[in-house]
Amino acid sequence: MNVAPAAPPCTRPHAEAAARELDWLGAVIEARLRGHFRPEAAPDLPPAPEAPGPETALGALIREAGLDARARLLLALALAPHLRPALLDPFFVRNSALDRPFTEFGGQIPAQTGGFLPTGETALFVIAGTDPVARAEAAALLDPGHALRRIGVLRMERPAPGAPPLSGLLALGPDEIRRLARGAAGAPELPEDFPAHRLSTRLVWEDLVLAPEVLDQIDHIAAWVSHESRILGDWGLGRALAPGYRALFHGPPGTGKTLTASLLGQKTGRDVYRVDLSMIVSKYIGETEKNLAGVFDQAARHGWILFFDEADALFGTRTATSSSNDRYANQEIAYLLQRIEDCPCLVILATNLRGNMDDAFSRRFQSLVGFTKPDAGERERLWRGVLSGGVPLAADVSPGTLARDHELAGGAIINVVRYAAVNALRRGSGTIAHSDLMAGIACEARKEGRTP
Repeated sequence: MNVAPAAPPCTRPHAEAAARELDWLGAVIEARLRGHFRPEAAPDLPPAPEAPGPETALGALIREAGLDARARLLLALALAPHLRPALLDPFFVRNSALDRPFTEFGGQIPAQTGGFLPTGETALFVIAGTDPVARAEAAALLDPGHALRRIGVLRMERPAPGAPPLSGLLALGPDEIRRLARGAAGAPELPEDFPAHRLSTRLVWEDLVLAPEVLDQIDHIAAWVSHESRILGDWGLGRALAPGYRALFHGPPGTGKTLTASLLGQKTGRDVYRVDLSMIVSKYIGETEKNLAGVFDQAARHGWILFFDEADALFGTRTATSSSNDRYANQEIAYLLQRIEDCPCLVILATNLRGNMDDAFSRRFQSLVGFTKPDAGERERLWRGVLSGGVPLAADVSPGTLARDHELAGGAIINVVRYAAVNALRRGSGTIAHSDLMAGIACEARKEGRTP
């Protein structure tokens, strides 16, 4: 006899918590259907079981989102097709008088799977039966502002054109399914058009070359992220301080703003997502708010660090309201500023031009970090760092001389070394020579409109 392998100990508590919630859902569905077909003998609905402990993903979510029994039923219903699809088979019963499914049960039956998938209408029947007052109250659970939707756990798929709004499918993200069932979801699976992308780097904290006073500011930000819960909770400062942190990184291109954001995530164990402003700023009035709301909801849910590069393109000095479009644009910017201020995560905005930022906006930051071009000593550290790790160098290459003679930022130094490596191989050499590096430096100068 084949025996299924036991679930790993770290997974079992999460799976068992989800299973108990589904057992309860099954009992509620059975009682609801019995009452629907025999109202005179309608049984009482079984009460909600005791909430799982906070050490389980489900228990933590129930506490985090403040879910009551109705919201727990809604969550279990959305989870059922993935963990126990047969639980929804009773909804396949047909109305014999009309020879069709019961309209009040809602649901969809995709041809490719043949299983019953719950919709918003299904949720209202399970939670409130057919009582119109109870259903109207339960419909609030499906509003975008409800906790399950606000934090990105649950979503309602768009209904077919002309169909009732609540005929959309209930859906959980794949990462939520894995998290609730196994306790660890990994990186969330985001749609292709999601306007933010994860930043990563193979460099480590020790590779960060910054002026001492700048590094001290960065260390301070990292310490806040690492100790925020203790400061706000154990030390009682949550009464006066809001969660989250806002930092403005400003300075010339290539001075380490993006790398610093990536390494802050690495140091604090947080994912860093770079927000694509070109996808956020829509040409359609009102779309900007919707696009950015999804980013902030996911950030709050997963504890991300958000990084807005070239932020002055969106958050710079606001325009005079000479037209209705200007007024709408300023309203959207005001909304975005408020979302940044309310975000319970670390939000970093970066700009090459500090003077382009709205002064009123700048006052909302806990830290204004100025990135400057490196001095000769810092440049030498950068050169040595990039050229380490087995890079084949000719005898005439001197990182100290390069650092002294050429005022380049870190990003430019990386570009120079890339150019030099290709140049060396083009001329058939197995080593990078001083001349290759000088050719790369000349290329960088031309890009900046300078004479080499």
